[in-house]
Amino acid sequence: MDEEMGVEVTNESGAAVVVFKSASVSEVEVITTASKQIKAFIDENKPNKMIFDFESVKFFSSQVLGLLLDIRSKLKTYNGEVVISAINPQLHRVFKITNLDKVFRFFPDKESAFQAMNTA
Repeated sequence: MDEEMGVEVTNESGAAVVVFKSASVSEVEVITTASKQIKAFIDENKPNKMIFDFESVKFFSSQVLGLLLDIRSKLKTYNGEVVISAINPQLHRVFKITNLDKVFRFFPDKESAFQAMNTA
């Protein structure tokens, strides 16, 4: 079961991609571990483009919003950007309610996020 939890962070087409491995991202220890993993990746690779792919996520806790803001802040120190792809409409509402839809850019899928980031 542990293999299905957490995140996978990879470099693809000039951007770092974070993929959540679970449909529900709500356990504190899973989010804490994911945060450490993502920050270690950033420290090693210094990506200036990072895509959080929510394609398989059906539910997340508010702690994930904190994680996204924290990572955004970390990348901002060297003009990096965090974008979000493939988020389901129900989860996107959370971003609208919290006004975070004005902080992050959203894309229907990972490919369109790559395309937008590579032309920006």
